[in-house]
Amino acid sequence: MSNTILIAKNPTAYHNYTIEDKLEAGIVLTGTEIKSIRNHKVNLKDSYAYIKNGEVFICGMHISPYEHGNIFNKDPLRDRKLLLNKKEINKLFGLTKQKGYSLVPISLYFKGSFVKLELRNW
Repeated sequence: MSNTILIAKNPTAYHNYTIEDKLEAGIVLTGTEIKSIRNHKVNLKDSYAYIKNGEVFICGMHISPYEHGNIFNKDPLRDRKLLLNKKEINKLFGLTKQKGYSLVPISLYFKGSFVKLELRNW
């Protein structure tokens, strides 16, 4: 990961799973969530990704509410949409349905000014 700043890692992913394939995804976030992420107030433990209606979502990723966000803060554990192209989604869908793989987030990082999520299947 060149020109990246690590925000959070999933501490149990490498211990509990055999990692097979890696994928980088963008993530849809609100302004207050970005501010909390910049303060490293995010936790990937117990999170996973799933596919629903041709879209990929991350579930269980905890982003703490921003201290000064008041009414603009969202639910810390809400499902967030991942940004992948159709070819990548179809590949993941095929792997999860045919081989019984699961999608596990490994790390969250800044790539330039964008927040990216490293997603792996096992």
